[in-house]
Amino acid sequence: MPGESFRFIHAGDFHLEAPLGDLDTLPPHLRDAMATAPRRAAETVLQAGLADNIDFVVLSGDLISPPSAGPHGMSMLLDLFDQLHAKKTPVFWAAGLADDPQRWPESVPLPPNVTLFPKDRTASVPVERAGRTICRVVGRSTDGRSTLHIPSYDVEPTDEYTVAVGYGETNHDSLAEARFDYWALGGRHNRSEIEGAAAGGALYCGSPQGRCLKESGPHGYSTVDVDADGTTRIHEIECDSFRYCQVEINAAEIAAVGGIRNLLGERIGRLQHESGGRHLLIGWDISISSGETLQSIGDAEELLGWLRREYGHGAPAAWTAELVVRPPNQYPQQWEEEDTILGDFLRASKKHRSSEGRDLNLLPFTEEQQLATTTASLLAEIRSSSRMEVLDQATLLGVELLRGGKPNVVQKS
Repeated sequence: MPGESFRFIHAGDFHLEAPLGDLDTLPPHLRDAMATAPRRAAETVLQAGLADNIDFVVLSGDLISPPSAGPHGMSMLLDLFDQLHAKKTPVFWAAGLADDPQRWPESVPLPPNVTLFPKDRTASVPVERAGRTICRVVGRSTDGRSTLHIPSYDVEPTDEYTVAVGYGETNHDSLAEARFDYWALGGRHNRSEIEGAAAGGALYCGSPQGRCLKESGPHGYSTVDVDADGTTRIHEIECDSFRYCQVEINAAEIAAVGGIRNLLGERIGRLQHESGGRHLLIGWDISISSGETLQSIGDAEELLGWLRREYGHGAPAAWTAELVVRPPNQYPQQWEEEDTILGDFLRASKKHRSSEGRDLNLLPFTEEQQLATTTASLLAEIRSSSRMEVLDQATLLGVELLRGGKPNVVQKS
C-alpha cells in the first residue's frame, strides 16, 4: 500500500564551539565574518527547517560542546529549536562525541519538539502529519565509540518508511544488514555517501561550514524527498560562507602559462567563479621538478605576500592560508659542479639520495645538546619512509641559504 510523500532535512557536525582553522594570522578585514561563519551556517540549516514543505529535521551529532561553546552558542541553538517548535516541526537528534547528552545542562531543558536520542538504547519514534504516521525515525546517541554500533539498531520491523540516524564510522556491509530505508550518518566533516547500503541512501551529510584545508570544497546540508512509493531523492544544499580550497600545482602547469604568478591568478579566478561569491581560504601545494623551476618561483615568502595583497582583500576575498613549495628532484648540473660550498653540499646530498638516506646518523647532532632522551631518539631514528622527505627538505633549505636567499620551505598564514 502506498504511503505519503514527505520531505526532511539531514544535517550535522555543526561544531558551534570550533572556529575556522589553518590560520595563524587572521586577516583584519575578515575577522568578524570568520568568527560568525560556523553559526551563520548552522542558522541557515535550521531556518531552512521552518519552510512549510519540511516535515521534520534529522541531526546526526556533534552540534555543540556546551562547555566550549558557552551560553551564546547554546542560546542560539535553543532559539532555533524554539522557532521550529512554533512551526510544529519535529527535530530528531542523535548526539556524537562533542555533544554528549551528559554535557547538556539539566537546568536548560530542550523544547518538546526535540527528541535527543538516549545513549544506552535505540528509540523508534513515529512522525505524524494530520494524525497519520508518515514514517519512523530510529536513532541512538553514541555511547563513546568511534564506530557506529549497528547491532543496537535491532528494532521491530515495520512497513513504514524508516530513517535511521546515528554517529560514527561504518561500512556498506554493516549498514546493509540493518535494512533501513535511509541512513542519516554523522561524524565526518566532508560529505560522503555509502553506495548501495540502503534503498534510499546512506549519507554522511558533512559539516555546514568547513574548518580547515582538509575539509576543502563545498559544505552544507541535505534535503531528502520521499514520494508515496518510497522513492528517495537527496539534494545537496551549500551554505558555507568561507570555502577552503586545496590546490596542487606542478612545474608543467607553471611553464604552460609562462610563470607562477600568471598560473596562480588563473586558478584563483576559476575558484572564485566556482564558489559562487564565497570567501576563499586557499592552500597551495607547488611541486617543482628542477632548480630552474625553483628559480622561476622565487622567494616563497615574497610570493605569499603578493598573493595576499593582490587577491586577499577583494569582495569576496581569496586569502592564501598556506603556501608549500615541494623540493625539486634535481638541481642545475652547473650548481653541482661548482667548486664552492654549494657544490660540495649538492654532491653530498646526491650521495645520500643514492643510498636513500640509510647512512644518515643524526645522533651526533643531539648528543651535544641538553635534550631529553626521548627527543634525541626521535631526531636520530627517523623512520625509513620519512628519510627521503627529510633529506629533500634539508637539501632545499641548504640550497636556498647557500645561494643567499630565504628558505623556500613551508609558508603559512
